[in-house]
Formats: sequence, C-alpha cells, structure tokens
Amino acid sequence: MIEKPTERSLVTRVLEAGKREATFLRNGQIRVLIDDIGGMTPELSSEQECRLINAHWLPWFRSNSGETFNDTKHGSFWRNSLLYNIAGNFPCIPNFGPGQIIDGISMPAYGWTANLPWKFVKTGFDNVSGGAWALSELSSPEAKFRLSFKKIDMVIPGHAVHYTALTVKNSGDTDTEINAGFHNTLGSPFLEAGCRVSACAKNWATPPAGGEFDATTRLALGAEFPALSKAPLSYGNKEDLTVIPGPIGYTDFVCGSVPKSARLSWSALVNPNLKLAYVCFFTGPAAAESNDIVLYFNDFWMEFGGRPFPPWSAFEGGSDLNYCLGAGNSTAAYCYGLEYSRAAKEMLGSPCTVTIPARREKTLYYGTLFGSYENNVLDGGIVGIDGEENHLVCKSTAEAWKFNADPSFRIIKAVQKREFAGLGQ
Repeated sequence: MIEKPTERSLVTRVLEAGKREATFLRNGQIRVLIDDIGGMTPELSSEQECRLINAHWLPWFRSNSGETFNDTKHGSFWRNSLLYNIAGNFPCIPNFGPGQIIDGISMPAYGWTANLPWKFVKTGFDNVSGGAWALSELSSPEAKFRLSFKKIDMVIPGHAVHYTALTVKNSGDTDTEINAGFHNTLGSPFLEAGCRVSACAKNWATPPAGGEFDATTRLALGAEFPALSKAPLSYGNKEDLTVIPGPIGYTDFVCGSVPKSARLSWSALVNPNLKLAYVCFFTGPAAAESNDIVLYFNDFWMEFGGRPFPPWSAFEGGSDLNYCLGAGNSTAAYCYGLEYSRAAKEMLGSPCTVTIPARREKTLYYGTLFGSYENNVLDGGIVGIDGEENHLVCKSTAEAWKFNADPSFRIIKAVQKREFAGLGQ
C-alpha cells in the first residue's frame, strides 16, 4: 500500500536516473519529479491506492550515462542537448523551436530554460495551504540577453495539480521580445489509442512548408481550419484529431489561437479506459494583469511514428520507436522559433512574442492537473473548463466533473511574493 500524506505535501531532493539531481514533490494524489537540467519533468504520476500511472513521456533514447552532453561525442546521434535529456514537460524560454542565431548569439532548441541546469535554491512549506514547494533559478549565459529566471514548483494537499510560477526578469536597458511556453509531452501507459484531446482554441492552423514537418505530416501544410475535428489532410479529406490513433507512421503539428475573451485557458487529454484526465490550465488573456505572461496558443505535436532518423530511430532510415503527444501551450509562431516569431508578429490574430520591458519582470502561472474521475463523466472528452474559487470544472457534452484546484493561482502567488521578496526579486 502506498503511504499517503494527508496534512501537508512532501518535498525532497533526489538523484534520479542518469545521475540527474532533481526535486521530488508528492501529496498523496500526484508525484512530480523535476530535474535541475532543463527543468525536465519525467514523472507526473497519479497515486490511487496501489496504482501509480505516469502521464509523461520517457523516450527510449534519453541518455542515462551520467555524462554531460558533448556535441563532438554525442551530436551525431542526439543532435542537441535538448534531445539528450528530454522527458515529459519542460519550460521553453526564450525560444520555442529549433536552435538558431538570435541577435548574433546561438540560441539552443526551446531556449535556455529547457537546456541549462537550474540552480536549486531551497524547498519549503506553506503553512496556510499545507503545500510543499521548491525554488530554483537560472541566468542567461549571454550578455546580450540580460534575462534571469526564477521558478517555484508546488503541490497542495487535495489537489492533483503541479503548479508553477516562472518569472522572467529583464535587467537590460531595452525591451526584449521572447517566446514562452511549456512543452507537456505525454506517453504510455497513459497515452493510448482512443484517448480524447481538446483545448480552448477556436481557430486552428498547420505550419507552412519549410519546417521540420514537411516530410512527416499527413496534414495539409499552411492550412487554417475551425476545429480539431476538421483538420485538412494533404490529399483533401478531413481528419478528426480529437481521437488519438495508435502509431500510424506520421508526425504532425497543429496550433490553435486562445480566445481573447478567455479568463482561463486550457488544453486536455482524457483516457476513458483509465478514467484519468490530464489538464493544462493557465491565465487567460481576459484575466491577465500587466505583469502576467500570457500564452496565446494551444499546441499539439503528434509524434506517432513519423521520424525514421536518429534519435527517433536507432539509425538513419530505421523505424521510429516513439509514440507520444505534445500537448503544450505557448506564445510563439508554430514551433518555428523566436526569429520566425519576431518576423511573423501575429498568427491567427494573436501575438507570437512576449515583450519583457527593460528593468522589469513578468510571470507565467501554469497548472498541470492529472486526476481521476468517475461514472464515465469525461469519457467522450472535455468540451469546456471553468474556474471556480476552489475547483476546476471540466465539462463534457452532458455533465461536468469538479477537480480540487486553484485556477486563480492565489496560493502560489502568495508563496512567490513572500519568497521572491526575500531574494530581492
């Protein structure tokens, strides 16, 4: 029987596979493992009596050698440090896309927050909520990008939610345009054929030709469409992307624009066999304050076996051995990176970059829920989500299920204010 803490959550420092230093948070409902390297979250598990189910993707090619990535030694197979360490969910700032040259400097794929080791600062407990948290920080390695980052990860008793508050500070004298997002990536045993995917976006698009999906997608490139259930295929028919298939030999990408009227933004995946829902929620444009980072897009990266090259396959021309779903959210133009986003400015009527003003800071508040439901309520998928004071209300076509949650991020904001003040932030 799994021991279940009841009065407050627990937080410890651990050494996980590959000799990676990490923070381990648990509260009797979920377990969260967060690596210092890249803020990777290889585990977000649901605790239910004797059952532990991890929602997050653990790729077969993730290195557990304990060696630091070296391009000369490892680059020919892994290609970059991101793929060497990648797993589950990770923060993507200031770049959401491939490695590229930005303002004359070399920017890694999906930014420094996804590649560099975060410096662990301390852990603590919130006496009001009983929650446990960990604080870490990171600084830009480039003088031209005078950005620094502070991150609080938190779990709260009774909430099947991993809460994050990630603050970006610009110490420079000029405003800086960046991408921002989280790359939630789901895998087996949670992800399987028949799962239902949904999001708050009302308008959708596939990336234009000239990117990484040209040779792997089944979808029409550069297309716009009104719903996930009506995605255009390259040969003219429509495909319902709300129902997850098995490994079909394609890798696709779609993104949708979050409505400007949304006070709470979200994306979700439901497994009707396991009666588990995975929900990302974050501050919507209509509720955002001046110091909030707003994520304007829902992103779905459908890696269902379409990449016959390393590290996805064991050799060039081999079989793609991966099956995962990227169900992240961002402010970025597709996943083409910061340079492309700055040039595009807008997509589907929404901005593609976040501006961090000179000598100021902004914060991204993000929740990832992984909880169980009963009585087949959400089996057909989630069609809408409302935030109440102490609940996340997930609606199906006929009914709704309430999860304990703090959709306003009131609790983590109080912790952040107290702890960041102590650091002079």
